Amino acid sequence: MAKSEYKAYWVEKDDNGTFSNAVVMRGVDDLPAGDVLIRVHFSSLNYKDALSASGKPGVTREYPHTPGIDAAGIVEQSSSDKFAVGDEVIVTGYDLGMSTFGGFAEYIRVPAAWVIPLPEGLGLRDSMILGTAGLTAGLSVSKLLSNGVSTEERVAVTGATGGVGCIAVALLAKLGFDVDAVSGKTDAKVWLCSNGANSLINRDEYLSESKRVVLKPRWGGIVDTVGGDYIEQGLKQLAPGGSISCCGMVASPQFASSVFPFILRGVNLLGIDSVEISQQQKTGIWQKFAAEWKLDGLESLVNEIDLYQLSDQIDAILKGQVQGRVLVRLI
Repeated sequence: MAKSEYKAYWVEKDDNGTFSNAVVMRGVDDLPAGDVLIRVHFSSLNYKDALSASGKPGVTREYPHTPGIDAAGIVEQSSSDKFAVGDEVIVTGYDLGMSTFGGFAEYIRVPAAWVIPLPEGLGLRDSMILGTAGLTAGLSVSKLLSNGVSTEERVAVTGATGGVGCIAVALLAKLGFDVDAVSGKTDAKVWLCSNGANSLINRDEYLSESKRVVLKPRWGGIVDTVGGDYIEQGLKQLAPGGSISCCGMVASPQFASSVFPFILRGVNLLGIDSVEISQQQKTGIWQKFAAEWKLDGLESLVNEIDLYQLSDQIDAILKGQVQGRVLVRLI
């Protein structure tokens, strides 16, 4: 039976536009309407959560608010015939943690259409070590494979120490690729190589200032988690027919490019959306992570915290100081 109150990470905005946060008790009855009430066991910290928690424009419209775009837990109430009390489930994306109270709380209430059954072979904890970052990495790799990138070609991952990046490195390595990890954190070389990377490429080398419209072909595929100039330089260095998947914008939401990589080498720029895609697509990726894509080294990627430690980690991720994944424990 659900409790009448629950702990939540609560972000408020005062009349002067200043944001503050605290762990508070909230009433379960104050949660938004929805088909399924879930007792959250684990969540995870993503860059978008940090933007929401700090009041960055264009992320969360109304405060007070509880961020958290990821949640995994057990159904405690359901008015949907798709889910029963006791079911283990995952919720990622849609409006969770944006304008709907999110996973940085002991309970969420959401529409049944947002909920995915936890696949057999994947635990609640591991699902949130992956979280939206893992889902995004999986979608990125899947699109590269669908566009003909093969293990005969080297691949690169930008922002390789970040949440999406480190999982993309591990997954590509598991699938048999030689992976070049691109990062400005040169002291993370040993960690990246233990995660499956063959080499570390300093971001300054990757971001060549050459004005040439194309550069020497280096990679058949690139998972770009950073955006901005990384996309421009990645396009220049793709092999003929190669592809770059675009799933992040921490460097910049804008980039400049010429048409030459497209018309001289026939390369592809692939957009990745992990928020509004169909449940069928999300379920397919989760099932892969539970089976043929199951990653054995997840524990080496994670820093586990509780709600009271969230603020420090939010500050760190906004400063680019987080390595790997941050798992938020609610139980």
